[in-house]
Amino acid sequence: MKITKLDETSKKNILDDLLKRSPNNYGDFTKTVNEIVANVRENGDSAVFEYTEKFDKVALSKDSLTVTQEEIDEAYEIVGKTGLVDIIRRAKKKIVEYHEKQRQYSWFDSKPDGSILGQKVTALAKVGVYVPGGKAAYPSSVLMNIIPAKVAGVEKIIMTTPPGKDGKVNPGTLVAANEAGVDVIYKVGGAQAVAALAFGTESIPKVDKIVGPGNIFVALAKKAVYGFVSIDSIAGPSEILVLADETANPRYIAADMLSQAEHDEMASAILVTTSEELAQKVDKEIKEFVEVLSRKEIITKSLENYGHILIAENMEDAIDAVNEIASEHLEIVTKDPFNTMTKVKNAGAIFLGEYSSEPLGDYFAGPNHVLPTNGTAKFFSALSVDDFIKKSSIISYSKEALEPIHGDIEKFAEAELLTAHANSIKVRFE
Repeated sequence: MKITKLDETSKKNILDDLLKRSPNNYGDFTKTVNEIVANVRENGDSAVFEYTEKFDKVALSKDSLTVTQEEIDEAYEIVGKTGLVDIIRRAKKKIVEYHEKQRQYSWFDSKPDGSILGQKVTALAKVGVYVPGGKAAYPSSVLMNIIPAKVAGVEKIIMTTPPGKDGKVNPGTLVAANEAGVDVIYKVGGAQAVAALAFGTESIPKVDKIVGPGNIFVALAKKAVYGFVSIDSIAGPSEILVLADETANPRYIAADMLSQAEHDEMASAILVTTSEELAQKVDKEIKEFVEVLSRKEIITKSLENYGHILIAENMEDAIDAVNEIASEHLEIVTKDPFNTMTKVKNAGAIFLGEYSSEPLGDYFAGPNHVLPTNGTAKFFSALSVDDFIKKSSIISYSKEALEPIHGDIEKFAEAELLTAHANSIKVRFE
């Protein structure tokens, strides 16, 4: 790990490094993705089947495209032997309880003059959830993407996920999707799945919004179809930032940083601390952990490229760096973490205290683990029920309510040279 004094130069260098990981820098693949999207839009199922055979080595047809109830039952038999089904159900309960608190409701405000203003909240009709396959099969992400849509009241939740070479979907993924309440699952992955959801094919219906993580091709495909449908975000590699003082446990911090570094070689793990002694101890613990962890090669490359330990002069400087980096996951391990948290403006999810480690949020606490990355926590939020609703303004005026303001509206419209606007009001008082 690189141990560096925190100053404006080191902070800028780290920010520049992190930006290199942004999906906005995936331009080399844009042409390929755009071709896939255009082909699927034009040729529907046949293009989807063509790309699935080319990339996933599976020959699909209309008959084998959809996951069957028999396949779901088989997945339960496999996963049931591991004890994971009950764990998924307990996690689901906590995730549902948290997201139910995010529900929004329509409201109306009526006045004595006969005017009524309000807001009508409506769930989206169809949502597509993309779920990665292969080595990146995460049942926890399935729960996190489907449950808020279900809580919001989405009418139809459609999931796409690539099949393995045997033509089957990861059993843990199937069980999590079924428990979360998915309506239909298609064995399609990559940019072709995103395009199919965005434009519809003979077999896969067009949706209103696409959510869920994926590789570079999926990220660029979501970017390409945005505007035809809504998307959640274009997620970058995972990241964790730990803000700590001299009271923190170096072994816990090292373990937490490595929990994100193991995701992939572009993952980022950063410690910002006011204690040089803690910095040295964390570095030592990290080296010892790396030697015994299963994903040693990935972790090592992640730390070499995007691992940093920054030593700040004081907590104010440390918090300033935290707000500039705007990490996906932020752990605060200080003497008074709740007080420190009040000064933090930018983070996807904030974990307070030494027993609130980041994997708690990944799996079981309840808040969503689909979070803004690459500094986008400055303006984006975690995936939530809000992502699956839309709001319509409601306006109702009586003649008595409109009369005292009609002249102002007409003058406003005339000032903008929109005489038809003005006339629309004026005719009601001729």
